[in-house]
Amino acid sequence: MEFRQLRSFAEVVRQGGFTQAARTLNASQSAISKQVAQLEQRLGVQLLQRQGPQLRLTDAGEIVLRRVEELLRVRKELLSELDDLSHLARGELNLGLPMLGSNALFAGPFAEYRRRYPNIAVHLTEDGSKSIEQLVSSGELEIGAGMLSDDPAFESQLFCNEPLDILLPTDHPLAGEGSLELAQLADTPFLLYQRSFTLNDRLLQACLQVGFNPREGGRSGQADFLAALVAAGQGTVLLPSIVARGLMRPGVVRLTLRDDDLRWNIGFIWRRDAYLSHAAQAWLALLREYPSPSD
Repeated sequence: MEFRQLRSFAEVVRQGGFTQAARTLNASQSAISKQVAQLEQRLGVQLLQRQGPQLRLTDAGEIVLRRVEELLRVRKELLSELDDLSHLARGELNLGLPMLGSNALFAGPFAEYRRRYPNIAVHLTEDGSKSIEQLVSSGELEIGAGMLSDDPAFESQLFCNEPLDILLPTDHPLAGEGSLELAQLADTPFLLYQRSFTLNDRLLQACLQVGFNPREGGRSGQADFLAALVAAGQGTVLLPSIVARGLMRPGVVRLTLRDDDLRWNIGFIWRRDAYLSHAAQAWLALLREYPSPSD
């Protein structure tokens, strides 16, 4: 069965004849008659019976009409819902954001997204980059932000590429320097991130490349707590510049890291060749309107 056959049959009944239905559907009377005949042939029953100038439904026609009207209604609702999706009048977005720096990077874009698309239900998950990758890979998240890698399983869109700053206690011997190389921190305990943070691995790898294995002074996923530990003299922490600037407090100094290869490259990933919803595409398009925080 084709929807045009169903629609022709329903319109013939609604208008009370083939001529009127043909006029409503902007088709010839012979075309409408043919489509109704094809529907009867396909179903193997007679649907309409002529009584003089009038048409009357057969018993089978009564049953078919009831179902046809239901199918046409469902089709109309389906097309309406799909149209709503394409115009972002409804939908869902399962979005992953990093625990580190999301307040500085994404509060503005998130607020603007909610303003533009108030009917999109956004479900947020905050975690480290490694965990976000796993959730995107499993399909629990449609798109997620984190430090980008070369994993061929994902497509990506870069959002920012921030330098790292060094936070040191004010009484540290190197606190008066304007900038430092990573190797100069070899004798200072490092305050590290949770193991779900890709930045953690990048830091450790960079330290090994310049000849030392950092002593661990503590771990946390909360940047403000790490800064408080620095102020308490527990060691140093390396943070994205945009995050570090907002964490200054008494007892802490901020220095520039001269190792430019070690950066915080944050972007959004999604499964390669996966379908991206209109809601997700709208989020990515919105982010392209925002300048990089480091610009």
